[in-house]
Amino acid sequence: MIFSEELQIVTKHQGLLEITRKVRDAVTNSCVQNGLCTVFVRHTSASLIIQENADPSAKRDLEYFLNKLIPENDSGFTHTFEGPDDMPSHIKAALTQTSVVIPVVSGEMTLGTWQGIYLWEHRASPHSRTIVVHCMGED
Repeated sequence: MIFSEELQIVTKHQGLLEITRKVRDAVTNSCVQNGLCTVFVRHTSASLIIQENADPSAKRDLEYFLNKLIPENDSGFTHTFEGPDDMPSHIKAALTQTSVVIPVVSGEMTLGTWQGIYLWEHRASPHSRTIVVHCMGED
């Protein structure tokens, strides 16, 4: 059995946005009982991660660290057509990931107790991001 669903996620600003519930709903819609769920972001200036979702300070610290590592307004960047966050957003996406794969067992994603799926918006302005949830397995 193969199932795909596109999710449209509207971001308000740069940062981590938890999408676990939306992905979980897509897995439920897939009717896959045992298999794999691939979550893929169709953009070059946003990424996906699986990370702690219990303590909000972990999210803030991740955002702080990546922004410190890759600051905006670096005079060495030449890809700045869309603004000072343009090239930093591509670097951040390259250092993180555009897809995550999660096992599905008995119809449920096998995320750990404190794990959540996040869309990481790397641009400062609002965007509409397309996420593809693709499930394969047996019903």
